[in-house]
Amino acid sequence: MITQNLAEYLDFLDVEKGLSQNTIDAYKRDLSDFLNYCEKDDLGEVQRTQINSYIRSLHEKKYSPTSIMRKIASLRGFFKWANANEIIKTNPTLTLEQPKVPQRLPKVISVQEIEEILSQNLNKTEKVIVELLYGCGLRVSELVNLKINDYDLNGKYLECTGKGSKERLVPLGKKAINAIKNYLPEREYLVNKYNSDTKNLLINNRGKTVTRQEIYTFIHEHGKLLNKTISPHTLRHSFATHLLENGADLRIVQELLGHSDVSTTQLYTHISKKRLKEVYFSINKD
Repeated sequence: MITQNLAEYLDFLDVEKGLSQNTIDAYKRDLSDFLNYCEKDDLGEVQRTQINSYIRSLHEKKYSPTSIMRKIASLRGFFKWANANEIIKTNPTLTLEQPKVPQRLPKVISVQEIEEILSQNLNKTEKVIVELLYGCGLRVSELVNLKINDYDLNGKYLECTGKGSKERLVPLGKKAINAIKNYLPEREYLVNKYNSDTKNLLINNRGKTVTRQEIYTFIHEHGKLLNKTISPHTLRHSFATHLLENGADLRIVQELLGHSDVSTTQLYTHISKKRLKEVYFSINKD
């Protein structure tokens, strides 16, 4: 019974909420972990005391505050849905408090470090990856899901689908346009060579759709050349920070990143101020 409830909730997240498969998988892992801990056959039997006990067990296992916060959010969403659909009479998570998570500033790299990555012996696919992660501020999930008709080189924009299946238009700069133009003949060659039928924009040298993991590995390896640990999201963070440092309006950056809440975008203003202080004190050491 309780596994059926979970399956129906995951369907709700997919069909009604339009969440990505990665997000749905994360909900499934978190909720399955909790339900296995409770060992109940009926969702209505779950009490607040068991939820509190589960959260204590997460602390005892040394889960990070961020992970615990995510798991609590998963529980809240699940029980709110169950209550709304009259599967349970009362919601045991109504007054559940979230742990306070220390605000960490996103990691960024400099324009010079971006240029250093691009100066390496990158193939045409890799150049497109860097230009779209940094030049357009795309999430890695948005990048791997781009289709061959999701851009307009003449109109100088691309259309991507972000979190919650929200679509947005992102301007394409000159370097990104040139990278795509140089890549397209290579893509066509690979498609013909491997008889590939993929509609995704990015394919690897085996004619397969480029995966998130391939992009993570590529960016991580080039971060080593900078003596830094970086990810695809580092390039997105750098895109936003450099825009704000050069006078871009916060609301415009919010639109470009696809943030639903401007408070998320405001994190980048803190980075800019922090970097400004670092530059000032490095010049004025005396």
